[in-house]
Amino acid sequence: MTFLHFNRRAHLYLGLGLLPWFLVYGVSSIPFAHSQYFEELDKAKGLPLWKLREERKYRIAVPAEGDLRPVGARIMKDLGLEGSFGTYRQGERQVNVYIHTFLKSTQVKYFVEEGRVTVEERRFRWDHFLTGMHARGGFEQDGWLTKAGGVAVDMVVVGMVWWVVSGLIMWWKLPGKRRWGWVALGVGVGSWVVFMGWL
Repeated sequence: MTFLHFNRRAHLYLGLGLLPWFLVYGVSSIPFAHSQYFEELDKAKGLPLWKLREERKYRIAVPAEGDLRPVGARIMKDLGLEGSFGTYRQGERQVNVYIHTFLKSTQVKYFVEEGRVTVEERRFRWDHFLTGMHARGGFEQDGWLTKAGGVAVDMVVVGMVWWVVSGLIMWWKLPGKRRWGWVALGVGVGSWVVFMGWL
């Protein structure tokens, strides 16, 4: 098998293997780009986005500064909640924990001075579901499956770069197609430079 033959096969099978990833990233970019439209569409329904599930007395020590992730993990354990999460300080008197699973989002608000905690669940919305899929990945969460997902995203990125490079090689090895190839490449690079604000 020659290199060019291998390159064509790699381009073909990479395209097929990356198809669901391209589809997800492409479709999920729509609600990212048109977030205001989707917000107004949902607002017209007149439904609350968050629904209170639980409210109770609760106390936990919160450090004045530093990483709040251990605090969020403890709150989740005490309340019996699971999922990927982030912990954020909303002012000096409130700590919020945002928890995400594949289909559901939960918000915990801990009011430090009041010794009170609320748990709210977000109503399912397709635009939030898609943007959540787009943003999944990374290695900051615990659990082997989440970390394996981060590795999978890294592999997809490498695959996409390889797919592009293999396409460039195929194009360059077809002299009869170079003129239109330069046009396509110029339009692609030019539009990227303009819309990314480099000019």
